[in-house]
Amino acid sequence: MTEHHDIELVIRSHIPLILMESHEELRVVEMLRQIAVKLRKPVFKWSITQGLQRIDRNYAPQKHNAEPTDVLRHIKAVNEPGVYILTDFHPYLSEPVHVRLLKDIAISYDDVGHTVVLVSHEIQIPPELTKFSARTQLALPSKDQLESLVRNVARDWSQENPGNTVKTDAKTLDMLVNNLAGLTLRDAKRLARNAIYDDGAITQNDIPKTTKAKYELLSQDGVLNFEYDTAQFSDVGGFSRLKSWLKERKDVFHGKKDMKHLDTPKGVMLLGVQGCGKSLAAKAVAGTWGVPLLRLDFGTLYNKFHGETERNLRESLKTAEAMAPCVLWIDEIEKGVGTSNTDGGTSHRVLGTLLTWMSEKKTAVFLVATANDIESLPPELVRKGRLDEIFFVDLPTDEVRASIFAIHLKNRDLDPKSYDVLQLSEATNGFSGAEIEQAVVSAYYSAHAQNVGLAMAHILNEIKQTRPLSIVMAEKIAYLKNWAADRTVPCD
Repeated sequence: MTEHHDIELVIRSHIPLILMESHEELRVVEMLRQIAVKLRKPVFKWSITQGLQRIDRNYAPQKHNAEPTDVLRHIKAVNEPGVYILTDFHPYLSEPVHVRLLKDIAISYDDVGHTVVLVSHEIQIPPELTKFSARTQLALPSKDQLESLVRNVARDWSQENPGNTVKTDAKTLDMLVNNLAGLTLRDAKRLARNAIYDDGAITQNDIPKTTKAKYELLSQDGVLNFEYDTAQFSDVGGFSRLKSWLKERKDVFHGKKDMKHLDTPKGVMLLGVQGCGKSLAAKAVAGTWGVPLLRLDFGTLYNKFHGETERNLRESLKTAEAMAPCVLWIDEIEKGVGTSNTDGGTSHRVLGTLLTWMSEKKTAVFLVATANDIESLPPELVRKGRLDEIFFVDLPTDEVRASIFAIHLKNRDLDPKSYDVLQLSEATNGFSGAEIEQAVVSAYYSAHAQNVGLAMAHILNEIKQTRPLSIVMAEKIAYLKNWAADRTVPCD
């Protein structure tokens, strides 16, 4: 296997200290055992609970070498080269004596040839050992491996239920396998088992459940949010050009075979007036394309400790790639990457991390960034090439306002034909979509308080009492429109 070959090359490269971060300890240890046997080297595994044990032969654990200091002194004293797997050794790397012993082992590599492999979920190596070490990763399972895993789970179910076979079809099976991508074999097996053992079948209903469970496994830091309510564009008034643009690229994003020569869509920025549906449109992209929607919350991303904010961002982007195909929505992006000289350079480093990822990502993660304040956005982000297009979301036109009224009336089980939506549209010139919705909501409350049905008079009365943002912040909106006139594409 490729992962065996890659790690074997690292061992053959005479690197004395190898760092492997993984939650699949058993899989890592077995792989290293096979490699060591192939290289004709004895292989040992150590843990604080079991001590040191030779695992290429059925030897009993050496309990007297259970303490970290004792096992390192033992390795240093052995003259025959071997591979030593130290599991969960990371808490002991803060002890100076352990650091010195590891350095002694590394320095004597040319004379003895010991390879020490640290295996843990996370490893922070002291600076003294950096020059003697190399990091390597356990590759995630391929699509073929995942399909084989699902078939094995299905076979197990059939053996436990004689005379029955797991029911599915090729398309649904392929969707389940694709949804398991980015998971370890252990986690993928767990989700496959959940899907199959529930009813002895793999159905379309299993796909969203698997997607949700996968997200919960991958994102446990609270920085990324899984959005369950992804609207369809039928619930969004206007955005005719954006709808057409997305429709043209849907098949390419999903990797249709006859369109492989076209570049996968990168993403868009929705810039515009507050309350005009940018966030709703971001949700609708995921709903229309039928993929998960992840929202990156810059408020929880930032951390007071140096370097933690950038690490949070890298982990979030890694999770998004594992969830691919998906839509990654960054709301009010200017608040997270706006250039600032008062935060110790954190915003600049966050911007650099994000731009690098945007340029280098290979997975089907479609970025939707929404912004209200163009002056706070760095020029590196808005230039062509970073994103596919910048759309400007303006105040809705007469026709769009009428459709927004119809949508909100219908959402409240009211027949739009019973109301003069054209008159309501004329009365709300300069209103945003959010202000139109609030007028309907407030009017509905008024009608309810009077114990009568919602009438035109209620809505018109609420409209008269509303001072829209287009009047309150007329100068700022005029500046935004002027800036966007020849720099962006109108959504309508």
